Amino acid sequence: MVHYKLVYFNARGLAEISRQLFHLAGVEYEDHRIEDQEFAELKPNLPTGQVPILYIDNVQFSQSTAIARYLARKFGFAGKNTEEELLADAIVDTFKDFIESFRKFVVGVLTGESEENMKKIREEVMRPAVKTYLTYLNKILENNKSGYLVGNELTWADLVVADNLTTLITAEFLDLKNEKTLGEFHRKILETEKLKEWLEKRPVTRF
Repeated sequence: MVHYKLVYFNARGLAEISRQLFHLAGVEYEDHRIEDQEFAELKPNLPTGQVPILYIDNVQFSQSTAIARYLARKFGFAGKNTEEELLADAIVDTFKDFIESFRKFVVGVLTGESEENMKKIREEVMRPAVKTYLTYLNKILENNKSGYLVGNELTWADLVVADNLTTLITAEFLDLKNEKTLGEFHRKILETEKLKEWLEKRPVTRF
């Protein structure tokens, strides 16, 4: 039996989608959450000096998106055909482009940036990026009447976007009362039976 071990901090961050995929697939894995001291000890022996790392029978694999895509394909959440896989990948890549802007906000929060600088990041960096991102998502959902982003079944793209929307709501960049289509999508994904089980029992973290 294959042994999976996922190593990351005690945060949703870059490992959450992989955790969700393991739970949805009903596949056992070791969810190893590390603190800064352990990360410092591990860092010299990591392929890129970063986490998450997925161990498959003690073989290391790095890069959060590559890991999540691998699990999505292995467990049947990548799309039903190559065209659906392409669209799911495109949506995730668009999310990654957007998250570069959001990263500035997260770093500011974690490093205690001044209120003035945080306001500047919110208004000059985040607000325009959020508007562009949400417009893109709305168009995809309006063109696909299933309520999912891709095809008529849950894919890893839905998980990525729904988790990110949760973060945007928490950070007060998104009010779903003003986004009917996105609100319906967000509820649909979070109400997925096996995913809901995970969301109810996972550790509560800010990001």
